[in-house]
Amino acid sequence: MTELLPTRADLDHAAGIVYRAMPPTPQYSWPLLNEALGTEAWVKHENHTPTGAFKVRGGLVYLHELARRAPQVAGVVSATRGNHGQSIGLAARRHGMQATIVVPRGNSREKNAAMRALGVNLVEHGDEFQESREHAARLAEEQRLHMVPSFHRDLVGGVATYWMELFAAQPDLDVVFVAIGQGSGICGAIAARNALALKTRIVGVVSAHALAYKLSFEQGRKLESPVGTVLADGMACRVPDDASLELIRKYVDEVVAVTDDEVAAAMRLYYVATHNAAEGAGAAPLAAALQRRDRLRGLKVGLPLGGGNVDHDMFARVLASADPLPC
Repeated sequence: MTELLPTRADLDHAAGIVYRAMPPTPQYSWPLLNEALGTEAWVKHENHTPTGAFKVRGGLVYLHELARRAPQVAGVVSATRGNHGQSIGLAARRHGMQATIVVPRGNSREKNAAMRALGVNLVEHGDEFQESREHAARLAEEQRLHMVPSFHRDLVGGVATYWMELFAAQPDLDVVFVAIGQGSGICGAIAARNALALKTRIVGVVSAHALAYKLSFEQGRKLESPVGTVLADGMACRVPDDASLELIRKYVDEVVAVTDDEVAAAMRLYYVATHNAAEGAGAAPLAAALQRRDRLRGLKVGLPLGGGNVDHDMFARVLASADPLPC
């Protein structure tokens, strides 16, 4: 089990790779958010990375290690709903590799455009992420490309660098809420917490319209679940990853679910309280904290704003749809 998690030495090595491409991101405690939650919360602004999401850290480390281990690799392929693909695209360009990224039909137009701007060969296939991932695996075999997984120890090591920053700045956090897509974000939190020997509770957050990880966590076995979320595409997972699920079941304290309506309310609150744009998955941790705010009194809470890559039209509809402040 433990070999799936990067060590403290691995995380220090990953930080050196990440910081050659980007600076640390800030963490702030926003007064209006604290009012809404009734306690002290610290937001980690991963929406301030070069791709607007935390995933870039994992891509930088994965491609760096791939180039070192297999310098003959000229092209990579992966599947994404957007942020992972931008991460791989940016990192591949730094190493002179061609990246092919498979997305589902109807994927975010603006995330697609951002990937193309990074030089990605974008392929649309399937109606949801799992179908795109299976097609990416076929392309890897047919075109002799290196398949970049959605979950890998190197990806976790890169992602964990943001958790090391947050925990170094606020080591006395009582609980953190973390969105679960394919698991690199929450496993990064586990790796950093364990490396620093902290007592912080980790609460996973899934979409109520994509319950695979929550059901698998609660029932102790891998389960598939239909995907119906419109807003939280970064959490639109039908089939859990085996390795991340194993770590989540061992180290995560709880997994909760938030609806698209709750996510939309959190996106509005982020904008009103901080003037930061949050995509659906980026706002999900705040949605979960709002859902459970009566249990958070007196606790110090960590909230990763994991990404701000929401399409303009979608964000406009979210902002216009209701009163932005919770009751």
